[in-house]
Order: sequence, then structure tokens, then C-alpha cells
Amino acid sequence: MKAANPLDPALPVWQTADGSAIACIEKIRVLNENCREFRQVALDLLEDGVLLGCTETQLKDALFAIVAGLRVFAD
Repeated sequence: MKAANPLDPALPVWQTADGSAIACIEKIRVLNENCREFRQVALDLLEDGVLLGCTETQLKDALFAIVAGLRVFAD
């Protein structure tokens, strides 16, 4: 049986760089909340963009490009 996020099965099991599951409930809460907030902002952008005349595909491509371009530390 595949492991599930203990606080929200719809979200992934958060892992450390070595692949072990993060066990700290407070860390899981923070990551879950950040993920839910990100999803809502992305959905707002998608809905607004479609209402303003953009295609859903173009907006999703833009979101994917933004995420792909994110870096934790500046070069």
C-alpha cells in the first residue's frame, strides 16, 4: 500500500532530499498549506485569464514555465 500524506491524502507525502518521509506534523502542515495556497492562486490566474480571453492551454504553459524557472538559490 502506498503511503499517504497524514493530514491531506490529496497531497503527496513530503520527502527529504534522501527520499525519507518528513515526519514532523508542523512541517507537513506548512507544506500542505503552501501547496493549497499555490493551487488557489494558480486557479485564480487561470480563471481570470480565460475570462480575459486567453486560452487555458496558454495560461497553463505560462504557469509551467514559471514553475520550471523557479530556483531556490540565486546563481
